[in-house]
Amino acid sequence: MERSVQQDQLFSELAVVGKAFGSAKRLVLVELLAQGERTVEALAAAAGMGLSTASAHLQVLKLANVVQTRREGTRIHYRLAGDDVAALYDAMRTVARTRSADVGRALDAYLNVPDADEVALVSRDELTRLLETGRVDVIDVRPREEFVAGHIPGARSLPFEQLTAAAESLRTEAPVVAYCRGAYCVLAHDAVRLLGGEGIAARRLEDGMLEWRTHGHPVEVGA
Repeated sequence: MERSVQQDQLFSELAVVGKAFGSAKRLVLVELLAQGERTVEALAAAAGMGLSTASAHLQVLKLANVVQTRREGTRIHYRLAGDDVAALYDAMRTVARTRSADVGRALDAYLNVPDADEVALVSRDELTRLLETGRVDVIDVRPREEFVAGHIPGARSLPFEQLTAAAESLRTEAPVVAYCRGAYCVLAHDAVRLLGGEGIAARRLEDGMLEWRTHGHPVEVGA
């Protein structure tokens, strides 16, 4: 009987972590934190949430020990508790997309992808080989602060809203590869389409920074 009680307690504690991921709003916050540390205010603004709403959801994540905090003056900075949390989030998204047709349809609608071949892809392994040759123009179209928090070595920061103005600098013989936050991020898709409209052939990384990091590829920090 005692062992049964202990088992119930064990799985109840395990469920705390599962419940922390059981909210669309909290998943948005985890997606943002997978890119790097942010203040509560920055997270709320990026997620389109009120400050009190974001704070409440962050407290749930903190109580489940999947995020950690540090204080700098009056500001509180949040970050994922470790790479294992990012890997768990990555695995959850992969399972959801693979096993749920509803998730697949919702993702395609969000990315505005009528078929899988509309935007040309580059795998992580292929990008690694291109980086080794030094003949590739890798552009990070995420917000600048996310680039500084961690990016693919050799990439340059070109936030999406600056792409049109920077298009001329991409008219080189080197292939252009764009990436953003991850497989569920629309920025790289839109960047490839925008550059195509400017007459620049570009491809996007098959997923993004989250998967690059969780699959053990090197990450560079700073500007």
